[in-house]
Amino acid sequence: MIIKSFPLVTILVLFISAFIMPLIKKGKLVKTISLVSMLLGLILSLTTAFYVIRYGKFYYRIGHFSAPTGIEFYIGNIEAIMGILFTFVSLMIIWYSVYSIDEEIISSKISLYYLLINILIGSLLGVIYTNDLFNAFVFIEVGTLASCGIIVVKDKKDNIRATLKYLIMSCLGSGLVLMGIAFIYSITGQLNITFIHKELLSVYDQYPRVILISLSLFTVGLGVKSAMFPLHTWLPDAHSSAPSSSSAILSALVLKAFVLLLIKVLYRAFGMDIISEFPVLNIILILGSVGMIMGSVFAIFQRQIKRVIAYSSVAQMGYVFLGIGLGTELGVAIAVFHMIGHAVTKSALFLSVGAMIEKTGSKELNGLRGIGKEMPTTSVLFLLGALSMVGIPVLPGFASKWNLALASIEVDKILIIGIILISSLLNAVYYFPIVINGFFGEENLKDKVYKSKSKPIKELLPIFCLIFAMIYAGFRSGTIINFIKNGIV
Repeated sequence: MIIKSFPLVTILVLFISAFIMPLIKKGKLVKTISLVSMLLGLILSLTTAFYVIRYGKFYYRIGHFSAPTGIEFYIGNIEAIMGILFTFVSLMIIWYSVYSIDEEIISSKISLYYLLINILIGSLLGVIYTNDLFNAFVFIEVGTLASCGIIVVKDKKDNIRATLKYLIMSCLGSGLVLMGIAFIYSITGQLNITFIHKELLSVYDQYPRVILISLSLFTVGLGVKSAMFPLHTWLPDAHSSAPSSSSAILSALVLKAFVLLLIKVLYRAFGMDIISEFPVLNIILILGSVGMIMGSVFAIFQRQIKRVIAYSSVAQMGYVFLGIGLGTELGVAIAVFHMIGHAVTKSALFLSVGAMIEKTGSKELNGLRGIGKEMPTTSVLFLLGALSMVGIPVLPGFASKWNLALASIEVDKILIIGIILISSLLNAVYYFPIVINGFFGEENLKDKVYKSKSKPIKELLPIFCLIFAMIYAGFRSGTIINFIKNGIV
C-alpha cells in the first residue's frame, strides 16, 4: 500500500522544500513553505500511525534491493507515535517562530534558518524510522550539522563558542557510534538491525569482548548526543544561547531521536538476552539516577532563565535513562512516554520564556520579577509547564514518575523511589521561585503595569496547543503507555 511509503515521503517533503527556500527572497513565503511542509508531514505521520494501529508494524524497502542488502524503514508503535510527536512539536515551534524569529536573527538569514530546521527534522525522522545502522549514522551527521546551524545562526560570540563546543562533542559522539557499528559489522557482517540481532544470537558467546566494546561505544556515543550525565557539558551553552525556537527544537526533539536509536540498538539489535550478560544497563541506570539529581542541582544555581531550563533538560533526560536502565518493558515504555511528555512541555517552556525575554529584554531571573502581572497569559502557560516538570498529578510529569516508581518496585529497586522523590523536590526548588516572583510580592509587582508587555493571543496559540497536548498526554497516559509497551517486542 502507498501508505507504507509515507514515512519516506515525509522526509523527502522536508528535504525538497528545504532546498527550495534559498531560491526565495521573501521571508513570509519561506515561513509559509516551512509551515506547510511540516503540516503535510504531520498529516502523513498521523495517517501512518492509524495504519499501524489497524494493521500492525511494517517494513518498507527503499530502492530495488531488499534487506539486508538494501535499506529499509521499520515502523512500529513507537516509531509511529514519535513521528506524530516530532512533526507536531516542530509545526508548533515553526508557527511560533513566524512571529518571533525576526527579533532574533537578521532578515537575510531567514531562508537559511528554515532550511536548516526542515533538514534537521527530516534527519531526526530518518534516525527514528530507519532499520539500518549505517543509514542512521548518515542521518545523525546531517542532523548534527543542521543543529549547529540553528545555534550559530544568530552569529554572536556566545553562539559561535557554544556551536564549536557542541560540534566537537557531537563529532566525538558520532565517531564512537561509527566505531560501534564497525565492531558489530566485523562479527555479524550485517548493518540491518533485524539481521544483526539474528547473527548476534548465534555468535555472541564467541565474541563477548567485541560485544562489550560495541555496547560501550554506542552507549557513550549516543549518550554524548542525548546529554546523558556527565556527557551533557555542551547542552547548557547551546540551549541558552540559541534562538528560542532553536532551543525548543534542541531540547524537545534532537535529544530524543538519539535516545530512541540507543533503545533500538540495545533492545532490538542486541536484545535483552545479550545485554543482560553485561553491566551496561546498570551503568545507564546509575548515570540516569545521578543525572536526575545533579541536573536539578546545577539548575538551582543558575541566574539566567534559559540556563535553568537547559539544566532541567539534563535532569529530565535522567528519568529517560533511568527507565532504559531498569531493563523491563514497563521501564522502556515509561522512558518513551517521558520523552513525549518532556517534548511538548519543554518546547512550551522555552517558547514562553522566549516571549518573556523578547518583551523584557532580560535573560536574568531578577529581570523577570513581576512578569506574571505584565504578561499574565504567558506566565500561566509557563506555570502549567513547570507543574508538569515538578510532577503535579494528572500532568505527564507525574505519570512518568509514578510509573517509574512502579517499574522500580517491579525489579526490587526500592532506592530509586527515593531518588525520584528527591529529584521532584529539587525540580520544585528552581521552578517555583520563578513563578512566585513572577506573580507575588509587593517588591516584585511594584510599578508593574497589568498586561503592559503581553503578546497577542494569536502569537501564543502555538504554546496553547503544546500545553493542551501536554495535558492530554497526562490524562491519556495509561493508553499511551500501553500502546508503547505493545510496540517494544
